Amino acid sequence: MNIEFPSSAWKDYELVDSGDFEKLERFGTYYLRRPEPKALWHKSMSEEQWKRLTHTVFKTGAGFSRAGKEDSGTWNKMRPMDEQWRIVYSGDGRNIGSGSSSDQTSRGTGKEGKGPAFTLRLGLTSFKHVGVFPEQAPNWNWIYARTKELCDKMPLPRVLNLFAYTGAASLAARAAGADVTHLDSVRQVVTWARQNMEFSNMDGIRWVVEDAMKFAAREKKRGNKYNGIILDPPAYGHGPDGEKWKLDECLFDLLQTVDSILADKDAFLVLNLYSNGYSAVLAETLAKQAFKFKTIECGELALNDRFGKKLPLSVFVRLTR
Repeated sequence: MNIEFPSSAWKDYELVDSGDFEKLERFGTYYLRRPEPKALWHKSMSEEQWKRLTHTVFKTGAGFSRAGKEDSGTWNKMRPMDEQWRIVYSGDGRNIGSGSSSDQTSRGTGKEGKGPAFTLRLGLTSFKHVGVFPEQAPNWNWIYARTKELCDKMPLPRVLNLFAYTGAASLAARAAGADVTHLDSVRQVVTWARQNMEFSNMDGIRWVVEDAMKFAAREKKRGNKYNGIILDPPAYGHGPDGEKWKLDECLFDLLQTVDSILADKDAFLVLNLYSNGYSAVLAETLAKQAFKFKTIECGELALNDRFGKKLPLSVFVRLTR
Protein backbone atom coordinates (compact mmCIF):
# COMPACT_ATOMS: atom_id res chain seq x y z
CA MET A 1 0.00 0.00 0.00
CA ASN A 2 1.30 3.45 -0.94
CA ILE A 3 0.99 6.74 0.95
CA GLU A 4 1.30 9.65 -1.46
CA PHE A 5 1.58 13.42 -0.99
CA PRO A 6 1.54 16.47 -3.28
CA SER A 7 5.02 17.50 -4.33
CA SER A 8 6.67 20.31 -2.38
CA ALA A 9 7.37 21.82 -5.83
CA TRP A 10 3.72 22.93 -5.94
CA LYS A 11 4.25 26.51 -4.84
CA ASP A 12 0.61 27.63 -4.79
CA TYR A 13 -0.51 25.24 -2.04
CA GLU A 14 0.74 24.36 1.44
CA LEU A 15 -0.69 22.70 4.53
CA VAL A 16 0.83 25.02 7.09
CA ASP A 17 -0.30 23.38 10.34
CA SER A 18 -2.93 20.93 11.59
CA GLY A 19 -4.35 19.83 14.91
CA ASP A 20 -7.17 20.20 17.42
CA PHE A 21 -9.60 19.25 14.62
CA GLU A 22 -8.52 22.11 12.35
CA LYS A 23 -6.13 22.77 9.49
CA LEU A 24 -4.45 25.95 8.28
CA GLU A 25 -3.75 26.01 4.53
CA ARG A 26 -2.23 28.44 2.07
CA PHE A 27 -3.83 28.70 -1.37
CA GLY A 28 -1.75 31.12 -3.41
CA THR A 29 -1.22 34.06 -1.07
CA TYR A 30 -4.30 33.46 1.11
CA TYR A 31 -4.37 31.47 4.36
CA LEU A 32 -7.59 29.59 5.14
CA ARG A 33 -8.58 27.96 8.42
CA ARG A 34 -11.04 25.05 8.21
CA PRO A 35 -12.39 22.24 10.41
CA GLU A 36 -10.61 18.91 9.97
CA PRO A 37 -12.06 15.96 11.93
CA LYS A 38 -9.01 13.79 11.22
CA ALA A 39 -6.56 16.21 12.88
CA LEU A 40 -6.70 14.45 16.25
CA TRP A 41 -3.36 15.80 17.53
CA HIS A 42 -2.43 19.25 18.87
CA LYS A 43 -1.38 22.18 16.70
CA SER A 44 2.33 22.92 16.42
CA MET A 45 1.84 26.68 16.14
CA SER A 46 0.22 28.87 18.75
CA GLU A 47 -3.28 30.29 18.44
CA GLU A 48 -1.75 33.73 18.00
CA GLN A 49 0.36 32.51 15.10
CA TRP A 50 -2.72 31.00 13.45
CA LYS A 51 -4.66 34.23 13.89
CA ARG A 52 -1.83 36.33 12.54
CA LEU A 53 -1.71 34.33 9.30
CA THR A 54 -5.41 33.59 8.71
CA HIS A 55 -7.35 35.52 6.05
CA THR A 56 -10.63 33.68 6.65
CA VAL A 57 -11.96 30.99 8.97
CA PHE A 58 -14.82 28.57 8.30
CA LYS A 59 -17.43 28.19 11.03
CA THR A 60 -19.61 25.09 10.89
CA GLY A 61 -23.36 25.76 10.82
CA ALA A 62 -26.53 24.00 11.89
CA GLY A 63 -26.07 21.20 9.36
CA PHE A 64 -23.04 19.77 11.15
CA SER A 65 -24.78 16.58 12.34
CA ARG A 66 -26.87 16.00 9.21
CA ALA A 67 -25.68 13.52 6.58
CA GLY A 68 -24.77 15.35 3.41
CA LYS A 69 -24.92 18.72 5.21
CA GLU A 70 -22.12 18.24 7.72
CA ASP A 71 -19.80 20.66 5.94
CA SER A 72 -22.25 23.57 5.72
CA GLY A 73 -21.43 26.84 7.41
CA THR A 74 -20.04 30.33 6.83
CA TRP A 75 -16.67 32.00 6.24
CA ASN A 76 -15.61 34.80 8.58
CA LYS A 77 -12.96 37.05 7.06
CA MET A 78 -10.16 38.12 9.36
CA ARG A 79 -8.05 39.98 6.76
CA PRO A 80 -8.86 41.44 3.33
CA MET A 81 -8.99 38.90 0.50
CA ASP A 82 -10.78 38.30 -2.81
CA GLU A 83 -13.99 36.26 -2.95
CA GLN A 84 -12.51 34.43 -5.94
CA TRP A 85 -8.87 33.95 -6.91
CA ARG A 86 -6.71 31.62 -8.96
CA ILE A 87 -3.88 29.21 -8.30
CA VAL A 88 -1.66 27.30 -10.70
CA TYR A 89 -0.83 23.61 -10.58
CA SER A 90 2.31 22.32 -12.29
CA GLY A 91 2.90 18.62 -11.80
CA ASP A 92 6.62 18.75 -12.52
CA GLY A 93 7.32 21.94 -10.58
CA ARG A 94 7.76 24.21 -13.60
CA ASN A 95 7.22 27.89 -12.90
CA ILE A 96 4.29 28.82 -15.14
CA GLY A 97 3.32 31.95 -13.26
CA SER A 98 1.92 32.92 -9.91
CA GLY A 99 -1.73 32.05 -9.44
CA SER A 100 -2.42 34.62 -6.75
CA SER A 101 -3.46 37.44 -9.07
CA SER A 102 -7.14 37.66 -9.97
CA ASP A 103 -6.32 38.06 -13.66
CA GLN A 104 -3.65 35.33 -13.87
CA THR A 105 -3.97 32.68 -16.58
CA SER A 106 -1.97 29.53 -17.13
CA ARG A 107 0.91 29.74 -19.58
CA GLY A 108 0.98 26.10 -20.57
CA THR A 109 -1.06 22.90 -20.81
CA GLY A 110 1.58 20.55 -19.49
CA LYS A 111 2.26 18.95 -22.86
CA GLU A 112 5.90 20.06 -22.81
CA GLY A 113 6.73 18.72 -19.33
CA LYS A 114 6.47 15.56 -17.25
CA GLY A 115 3.29 16.56 -15.45
CA PRO A 116 0.06 18.46 -16.10
CA ALA A 117 -0.12 22.21 -15.76
CA PHE A 118 -3.36 24.14 -15.34
CA THR A 119 -5.06 27.02 -13.56
CA LEU A 120 -7.85 26.62 -11.00
CA ARG A 121 -10.27 29.32 -9.94
CA LEU A 122 -10.96 29.12 -6.20
CA GLY A 123 -13.81 30.57 -4.17
CA LEU A 124 -15.36 30.43 -0.70
CA THR A 125 -18.40 28.12 -0.71
CA SER A 126 -20.98 27.47 2.00
CA PHE A 127 -19.83 23.82 2.21
CA LYS A 128 -16.28 24.47 3.45
CA HIS A 129 -14.78 23.65 0.05
CA VAL A 130 -12.88 26.13 -2.12
CA GLY A 131 -12.83 24.38 -5.50
CA VAL A 132 -9.87 22.04 -5.16
CA PHE A 133 -8.83 19.03 -3.08
CA PRO A 134 -5.02 19.43 -2.96
CA GLU A 135 -4.30 15.89 -1.77
CA GLN A 136 -5.54 14.70 -5.18
CA ALA A 137 -2.38 15.99 -6.88
CA PRO A 138 -0.75 12.51 -7.05
CA ASN A 139 -3.86 11.24 -8.85
CA TRP A 140 -3.65 14.12 -11.35
CA ASN A 141 -0.04 13.21 -12.11
CA TRP A 142 -0.89 9.52 -12.47
CA ILE A 143 -3.83 10.26 -14.79
CA TYR A 144 -1.61 12.49 -16.90
CA ALA A 145 1.12 9.84 -17.15
CA ARG A 146 -1.26 6.99 -18.03
CA THR A 147 -3.03 9.14 -20.61
CA LYS A 148 0.28 10.07 -22.23
CA GLU A 149 1.09 6.36 -22.49
CA LEU A 150 -2.25 5.73 -24.20
CA CYS A 151 -1.61 8.61 -26.60
CA ASP A 152 1.50 6.77 -27.78
CA LYS A 153 -0.72 3.81 -28.73
CA MET A 154 -3.75 5.54 -30.22
CA PRO A 155 -4.58 8.97 -31.67
CA LEU A 156 -7.22 10.10 -29.15
CA PRO A 157 -7.89 8.00 -26.03
CA ARG A 158 -11.29 8.60 -24.46
CA VAL A 159 -11.40 9.50 -20.76
CA LEU A 160 -14.58 9.81 -18.65
CA ASN A 161 -14.52 11.72 -15.38
CA LEU A 162 -17.58 10.91 -13.25
CA PHE A 163 -18.39 13.03 -10.15
CA ALA A 164 -15.90 15.43 -11.74
CA TYR A 165 -16.38 18.50 -9.48
CA THR A 166 -14.36 21.51 -10.71
CA GLY A 167 -12.35 19.43 -13.12
CA ALA A 168 -8.69 19.18 -12.08
CA ALA A 169 -8.58 15.50 -13.10
CA SER A 170 -10.33 16.36 -16.37
CA LEU A 171 -7.69 19.01 -17.07
CA ALA A 172 -4.90 16.54 -16.30
CA ALA A 173 -6.28 14.07 -18.86
CA ARG A 174 -6.92 16.79 -21.42
CA ALA A 175 -3.42 18.24 -20.97
CA ALA A 176 -2.06 14.80 -21.86
CA GLY A 177 -4.08 14.73 -25.09
CA ALA A 178 -7.25 12.78 -24.25
CA ASP A 179 -10.79 13.22 -25.54
CA VAL A 180 -12.38 14.05 -22.17
CA THR A 181 -15.99 13.78 -21.00
CA HIS A 182 -16.59 15.62 -17.73
CA LEU A 183 -19.74 14.76 -15.76
CA ASP A 184 -21.21 16.23 -12.60
CA SER A 185 -24.80 16.45 -11.38
CA VAL A 186 -24.53 20.14 -10.37
CA ARG A 187 -24.72 22.62 -13.25
CA GLN A 188 -22.96 25.41 -11.34
CA VAL A 189 -20.01 23.11 -10.64
CA VAL A 190 -19.77 22.15 -14.33
CA THR A 191 -19.74 25.86 -15.19
CA TRP A 192 -16.92 26.33 -12.68
CA ALA A 193 -14.97 23.48 -14.30
CA ARG A 194 -15.43 25.01 -17.73
CA GLN A 195 -13.99 28.28 -16.43
CA ASN A 196 -10.95 26.35 -15.19
CA MET A 197 -10.48 24.90 -18.67
CA GLU A 198 -10.63 28.36 -20.23
CA PHE A 199 -8.27 29.84 -17.63
CA SER A 200 -5.85 27.01 -18.48
CA ASN A 201 -5.86 27.84 -22.20
CA MET A 202 -7.45 24.49 -23.04
CA ASP A 203 -10.55 23.49 -24.98
CA GLY A 204 -12.38 20.45 -26.31
CA ILE A 205 -13.77 18.94 -23.09
CA ARG A 206 -17.33 17.57 -23.35
CA TRP A 207 -19.55 18.79 -20.49
CA VAL A 208 -22.41 16.67 -19.11
CA VAL A 209 -24.84 17.56 -16.30
CA GLU A 210 -26.29 14.17 -15.38
CA ASP A 211 -26.67 11.51 -12.73
CA ALA A 212 -23.58 9.28 -12.87
CA MET A 213 -25.50 6.00 -12.53
CA LYS A 214 -27.91 6.93 -15.32
CA PHE A 215 -25.17 8.11 -17.63
CA ALA A 216 -23.05 4.98 -17.15
CA ALA A 217 -26.08 2.73 -17.75
CA ARG A 218 -26.95 4.64 -20.91
CA GLU A 219 -23.39 4.40 -22.22
CA LYS A 220 -23.51 0.65 -21.59
CA LYS A 221 -26.67 0.31 -23.69
CA ARG A 222 -25.08 2.35 -26.47
CA GLY A 223 -21.97 0.19 -26.43
CA ASN A 224 -19.69 3.16 -25.80
CA LYS A 225 -16.24 2.45 -24.36
CA TYR A 226 -13.63 4.60 -22.61
CA ASN A 227 -9.89 4.09 -22.23
CA GLY A 228 -9.83 5.83 -18.87
CA ILE A 229 -12.46 6.33 -16.17
CA ILE A 230 -12.07 8.49 -13.07
CA LEU A 231 -14.39 8.00 -10.08
CA ASP A 232 -14.40 10.29 -7.04
CA PRO A 233 -17.87 9.78 -5.58
CA PRO A 234 -19.21 11.62 -2.51
CA ALA A 235 -20.68 9.88 0.53
CA TYR A 236 -24.06 11.45 -0.28
CA GLY A 237 -25.44 13.31 -3.26
CA HIS A 238 -28.33 14.02 -5.60
CA GLY A 239 -28.68 13.92 -9.35
CA PRO A 240 -30.11 16.86 -11.33
CA ASP A 241 -33.58 15.26 -11.20
CA GLY A 242 -33.44 14.40 -7.52
CA GLU A 243 -31.79 10.98 -7.90
CA LYS A 244 -30.37 9.86 -4.57
CA TRP A 245 -26.77 8.74 -4.21
CA LYS A 246 -25.52 6.98 -1.08
CA LEU A 247 -22.01 5.61 -1.38
CA ASP A 248 -22.51 2.47 0.72
CA GLU A 249 -25.59 1.42 -1.23
CA CYS A 250 -24.70 2.47 -4.78
CA LEU A 251 -20.95 2.13 -5.25
CA PHE A 252 -20.58 -1.54 -6.14
CA ASP A 253 -23.45 -1.42 -8.63
CA LEU A 254 -21.84 1.60 -10.28
CA LEU A 255 -18.44 -0.13 -10.46
CA GLN A 256 -20.00 -3.14 -12.20
CA THR A 257 -21.66 -0.87 -14.75
CA VAL A 258 -18.45 1.09 -15.25
CA ASP A 259 -16.60 -2.16 -15.99
CA SER A 260 -18.86 -2.66 -19.01
CA ILE A 261 -17.94 0.74 -20.52
CA LEU A 262 -14.20 0.46 -19.93
CA ALA A 263 -12.11 -0.75 -22.86
CA ASP A 264 -10.95 -4.39 -22.63
CA LYS A 265 -7.31 -3.38 -23.13
CA ASP A 266 -5.24 -0.19 -23.10
CA ALA A 267 -7.34 1.19 -20.25
CA PHE A 268 -7.04 2.62 -16.75
CA LEU A 269 -9.34 3.41 -13.84
CA VAL A 270 -8.92 5.61 -10.77
CA LEU A 271 -11.24 5.23 -7.78
CA ASN A 272 -10.95 7.72 -4.91
CA LEU A 273 -12.98 7.46 -1.69
CA TYR A 274 -13.33 10.03 1.09
CA SER A 275 -15.92 8.36 3.30
CA ASN A 276 -14.76 7.84 6.90
CA GLY A 277 -14.39 4.14 7.64
CA TYR A 278 -13.33 3.23 4.10
CA SER A 279 -9.85 1.72 3.97
CA ALA A 280 -7.50 1.14 1.05
CA VAL A 281 -7.95 -2.61 1.58
CA LEU A 282 -11.72 -2.24 1.27
CA ALA A 283 -11.35 -0.15 -1.89
CA GLU A 284 -8.94 -2.69 -3.37
CA THR A 285 -11.31 -5.58 -2.63
CA LEU A 286 -14.21 -3.69 -4.22
CA ALA A 287 -12.17 -3.03 -7.35
CA LYS A 288 -10.95 -6.62 -7.62
CA GLN A 289 -14.50 -7.91 -7.43
CA ALA A 290 -15.80 -5.46 -10.03
CA PHE A 291 -12.91 -5.43 -12.52
CA LYS A 292 -10.29 -7.65 -14.12
CA PHE A 293 -7.02 -5.74 -14.44
CA LYS A 294 -3.40 -6.55 -15.17
CA THR A 295 -2.10 -4.12 -12.56
CA ILE A 296 -3.71 -2.77 -9.41
CA GLU A 297 -2.31 -0.43 -6.77
CA CYS A 298 -3.95 1.07 -3.71
CA GLY A 299 -3.09 3.46 -0.94
CA GLU A 300 -3.85 6.69 0.85
CA LEU A 301 -3.58 10.31 -0.20
CA ALA A 302 -2.35 12.61 2.54
CA LEU A 303 -0.93 16.06 3.25
CA ASN A 304 2.25 16.95 5.13
CA ASP A 305 2.23 20.10 7.23
CA ARG A 306 5.33 22.21 7.94
CA PHE A 307 6.02 20.20 11.08
CA GLY A 308 5.94 16.76 9.48
CA LYS A 309 2.48 15.77 10.71
CA LYS A 310 0.81 13.58 8.08
CA LEU A 311 -2.91 14.17 7.54
CA PRO A 312 -4.61 11.25 5.70
CA LEU A 313 -7.64 12.37 3.70
CA SER A 314 -8.69 9.74 1.15
CA VAL A 315 -8.01 6.23 -0.14
CA PHE A 316 -7.44 5.31 -3.77
CA VAL A 317 -7.26 2.37 -6.14
CA ARG A 318 -5.62 2.62 -9.57
CA LEU A 319 -5.95 -0.09 -12.18
CA THR A 320 -4.45 -0.58 -15.62
CA ARG A 321 -4.90 -3.18 -18.34
